[in-house]
Amino acid sequence: MDRFDRIYRLHGILSTRRTAIPLEQIIEELACSKATAVRCIENLRDHLNAPLEYHRDKNGYLYNQQTSCKPYELPGLWFSSEELHGLLICQQILHNISPGILSEQIESLHQRIDTMLSKENSPQPVIANKIHFASIGRRLKNDNYFKRIATALFNNQQIRIQYKARGQNQQLSERRVSPQKLMYYRDNWYIAAKCHYRKELRMFSIDSIHSAEVLEQSAEITEADILNNFLHASYGIFSGKAQHTATLEFTSTRASWVADEHWHPEQQGKWLDNGDYQLSIPFNDSRELIMDILKHGAEVKVIAPQSLQDAVMEQIEKMQKNYDNLTK
Repeated sequence: MDRFDRIYRLHGILSTRRTAIPLEQIIEELACSKATAVRCIENLRDHLNAPLEYHRDKNGYLYNQQTSCKPYELPGLWFSSEELHGLLICQQILHNISPGILSEQIESLHQRIDTMLSKENSPQPVIANKIHFASIGRRLKNDNYFKRIATALFNNQQIRIQYKARGQNQQLSERRVSPQKLMYYRDNWYIAAKCHYRKELRMFSIDSIHSAEVLEQSAEITEADILNNFLHASYGIFSGKAQHTATLEFTSTRASWVADEHWHPEQQGKWLDNGDYQLSIPFNDSRELIMDILKHGAEVKVIAPQSLQDAVMEQIEKMQKNYDNLTK
């Protein structure tokens, strides 16, 4: 426990007591020497202006809360070293999940945390060298429109966007939307919003937004249960009410992994007598589900519905043809 941790701990002890605490108990609580405990008391009283008094008749220390209209609190933001390290980890996560997103704000936070840590005597680790993030499929490279969208979301304002969905012959279209919720999914950012042109909830990939203008009009807020149903009813990023249930069986060699995985909030799983694992998942659009099935190769088979089974077999046949052409 370092110096700031001890002061933080001592304040926590004193702020919850109504009776004086003896010096011997402070030493025990802080796990330190008498000299260190005395220095903590002096720092708290003399440098941080805590109303800390020694009562000779009670043989202990106590906060005098009667001199102020509200209880004493440590000045400004006050964190223990563990909490600061936790903040650094969060900062590093933000930096790595989307490099460039809120870069100025994250760097400012990092500098403030470093300043607080530099006041401690113990050597501080470089968090970036202690954590590794592996990202696959990240598309968003900067925060040109991310901050505007986030600002509109938090201020309940509408946005005018130009959007071009990925796909064949997709054209740039202009939409006026009411943002509802930011979503980080598979290394990419999306905004769930009410589209005033389509008059329904839609999901927009932020990296496909080519312009964003925050409007003065207030956003039309969707009821929480309707929004949650839109976001979670179906499988993956494809929204809408689930119309089907996929039943998949994984071999025993893959079962122990899949049994611990979260595919959908309403998934159902059970172990079979032969050691295989059966997983049932609601879905609407099968495209993303097919990709997740195929990544397991021969370790999984589709039991139902027949339409999904046929779609997976079609993809396998197309893959086979690609390799047949290579061998000719």
